[in-house]
Amino acid sequence: MSNPPATERAAAVRMLVLDVDGVLTDGRLYYSNSGDEFKAFNIKDGLGIKLLQNAGVKVAIITGRESDIVNRRAAELGIEEVVQGREDKRQALLELCQRQALSAEDCAYMGDDLPDLGAIVASGLGMTVNDASRPVREAADWCSESDGGDGAVREACEFILAARGDLLSTESGFN
Repeated sequence: MSNPPATERAAAVRMLVLDVDGVLTDGRLYYSNSGDEFKAFNIKDGLGIKLLQNAGVKVAIITGRESDIVNRRAAELGIEEVVQGREDKRQALLELCQRQALSAEDCAYMGDDLPDLGAIVASGLGMTVNDASRPVREAADWCSESDGGDGAVREACEFILAARGDLLSTESGFN
């Protein structure tokens, strides 16, 4: 679901900032008997991120937890800005924007739960997933049809690309 103001704001996005658990993943944590942690990432989300980057939009991650798995996935996708272990995601977003010489208005932030609320409201385009908490869904400017970890980030990337007029040109030029 979207409205014209969300589309206009999406056209101006210069950086998409993503939460991990519940957005890039389904929010479940898997542990082995040996203590290893597992997360599942959707390959469609990865392609959406690459398409966005190819169109000149930066992508970053802010997450409240710390995980080597997140660093690995970010490296695979060429995401250079990864902020982990931050409870105050709004402040983390503002610091990230300062490092990137951007304003929060230049950014879209996609989260799914209450710790993301401040960053969603502070960003130029607040985005969320279909299975987000009610307060987050109500505060967001745009909501995916898919749940977190099930292609929601791909939808967000395509929404931004379409608003910028880059969707078809980016897809046709990607190998």
